[in-house]
Amino acid sequence: MSLLNGVVRRPRRPRRPWRLAAETTALLVAVVVAFPLYWMVLGAFKPAGEIESTAPRPWTASPTLDSFRRVFGQQEFGRYFLNSLVVAGSVVIASGLIAFLAATAVTRFRFRFRTTLLIMFLVAQMVPVEALTIPLFFLMRDAGQLNTLGSLILPHIAFSLPFAIWMLRGFVKAVPEALEEAAYIDGASRARFLWQILFPLVLPGLVATSVFSFISAWNDFLFAKSFIISDTSQSTLPMALLVFYKPDEPDWGGVMAASTVMTIPVLIFFVLVQRRLVSGLGGAVKD
Repeated sequence: MSLLNGVVRRPRRPRRPWRLAAETTALLVAVVVAFPLYWMVLGAFKPAGEIESTAPRPWTASPTLDSFRRVFGQQEFGRYFLNSLVVAGSVVIASGLIAFLAATAVTRFRFRFRTTLLIMFLVAQMVPVEALTIPLFFLMRDAGQLNTLGSLILPHIAFSLPFAIWMLRGFVKAVPEALEEAAYIDGASRARFLWQILFPLVLPGLVATSVFSFISAWNDFLFAKSFIISDTSQSTLPMALLVFYKPDEPDWGGVMAASTVMTIPVLIFFVLVQRRLVSGLGGAVKD
């Protein structure tokens, strides 16, 4: 420690080798993860000659918006975008509300087969989506939901619930039961406690689960390709990529531009909820 001009200066502590190694590793992982996104955006702005070049470069000297013009020039692109918003928004809202009520039920109430039900939630997460696509197709066909947005919303709600319930269960359990008893003593009904007291406390967990639900529903291609057969007006944005991908002459610039446009709503949604997302994931890890 030294004294200079009345200011106390503490000697800098040298960085520990393990911390420097951890920061370097994290930086390398971030670069590896971000590079495909960079290449996608770069391909969206490259002219056709550079994209099809046999010697690709990680930059472009003549950026162009031609690929975006072709994307937005598609007649059905706006409808696809709206359909994706409807599907993702419906999945986020419905799965969040159902998971909140279910997590409250399995945490606050004691009933038979409660543990069995929780184990079933875990087992449901282990089943691959591809293995259930054909049974779901026949189920949607018998229910008359093929070629409708309902055939995309319902499966995604079902696949989002197990993870959401397990995650929210920790948040509900972290709320002291004494708080619930105090609310009842003050005259609050169960419904009032549920929505005015418990719901705000569990909101960070709901935000965390909503991010995963939104991304899964927004980027879905498998269900959209399997359940939307003939009515293209019910297609979503991932299906719009097929317009630019032709086996004989694929439009890679259009594919990259459409993929970039698809990524923007996810980034906006993530930026809006990032603060609550961090607290929600922190609460889940703490539990």
